[in-house]
Amino acid sequence: MSDSTPGSTSAAQHYDLIIIGTGSGNSIPGPEFDDKSIAIVEKGVFGGTCLNVGCIPTKMFVYAADVAREIREAAKLGIDASYNSVDWPSIVQRVFANRIDPIAQGGEAYRRGPETPNIDVYDMHARFIDDKTISTGQAGEEKIITGDQIVIATGSRPFIPPVIKESGVRYYTNEDIMRLPDLPENLVIVGGGFIALEFAHVFASLGTAVTLINRSDVLLRDSDEDISARIGEITGQRLDVRLSTSITDLNEQSDGSITITLDSGESINTGVLLVATGRTPNGDQMDLDKGGIDMIGRRIRVDEFGRTSSPGVWALGDVSSPYKLKHVANAEMRAVKHNLLNPEDLRPMPHDHVPSAVFTNPQIAMVGLTETEAHAAGFNLTVKIQNYGDVAYGWAMEDTSGFVKLIADKDSGKLLGAHLIGPQAASLIQQLITVMAFNLDVREVAGNQYWIHPALPEVVENALLGLDF
Repeated sequence: MSDSTPGSTSAAQHYDLIIIGTGSGNSIPGPEFDDKSIAIVEKGVFGGTCLNVGCIPTKMFVYAADVAREIREAAKLGIDASYNSVDWPSIVQRVFANRIDPIAQGGEAYRRGPETPNIDVYDMHARFIDDKTISTGQAGEEKIITGDQIVIATGSRPFIPPVIKESGVRYYTNEDIMRLPDLPENLVIVGGGFIALEFAHVFASLGTAVTLINRSDVLLRDSDEDISARIGEITGQRLDVRLSTSITDLNEQSDGSITITLDSGESINTGVLLVATGRTPNGDQMDLDKGGIDMIGRRIRVDEFGRTSSPGVWALGDVSSPYKLKHVANAEMRAVKHNLLNPEDLRPMPHDHVPSAVFTNPQIAMVGLTETEAHAAGFNLTVKIQNYGDVAYGWAMEDTSGFVKLIADKDSGKLLGAHLIGPQAASLIQQLITVMAFNLDVREVAGNQYWIHPALPEVVENALLGLDF
């Protein structure tokens, strides 16, 4: 390959490693790479989706919403408490000005500073123009860079249904809804997955009148059926939920409000519209074909080690992974980092026993197979649903809706799936992830260790003991 690209007036800058995206990809450069020349390309804000517009700030809003809901429901515990109002600008400042924005700015300053002299930062969009050749730039000046190794970690973006995108109305996504200047009086959320439910909890608990419009006939349609049914029941009691409903038209009114027409013929007016209909990988924005990089559907195609169809080019995270989860992106990053340093000892992408959690209220957490999936796989099943309200700490919380559902193989004692809904579900499930990760026999897990009484993990203990072998 020549040092310049046809049509370019500047010579290509060559690097040992190019990393595109500063989410999990930004964690690759460490002391092991100090002798390598590295280019990092980030067209947006350093830190990726999780830090800036995803996992971390949303959970800071969720925690405030949880506190607000506890106050609203304190009467069931014999406490006379009142929820008066919410200082939304103060919450926004606490999350972003006090925490998130300084971290993102500090991360970029570190990569641009003297602490990492072997790293150059590029801040324009990256697109492939040839094999291992990228057009990008700094401060508006286009530059061509090449690399011996390239890691694509460009994440994903909100998916916007065409009917909304083409309407021209003002809508929000997870990327900007948290920076609203004021708490809206009313809000329509389109979607029924993780993002939709978490924001529904945040805004409804803080006092906004929320309407949820979901094309599917259930919420969290990919979760276990019992979990989906229970969260649908709870959510329907707290806000206006429209299932099996599609939007046919949208119009913005002179006062800035939006009129949404549904397939039933009904119209809904709202001041703010949040679109939470999933995310789409960003690989389609990078002219990957010019770099010899194949896609499978919307994702970059990678093999079990994270290698793309172009030798020396790797991909990780949302842009290529079947799991759009930060902890998976981090695990994939560690695998790719190892593989870059140890080409003769490649590690596969770690996709066994991937857990997830939804920080709505109540929390939801899951790992492994659903009951339907386990049946389809032909296992000889034993299933136990244990209610929070059947253990002492559940009594203390006056919990009437939470449960732990375990699915195990009768023949081997192997735990196949765990599905929790209720307080602290995202924490309680960790011990069940351990059971699966270390292939423990559930017939021994409950009885071969202490369970602190009367702590909440007793609900997991009792679920394990309740499995019928």
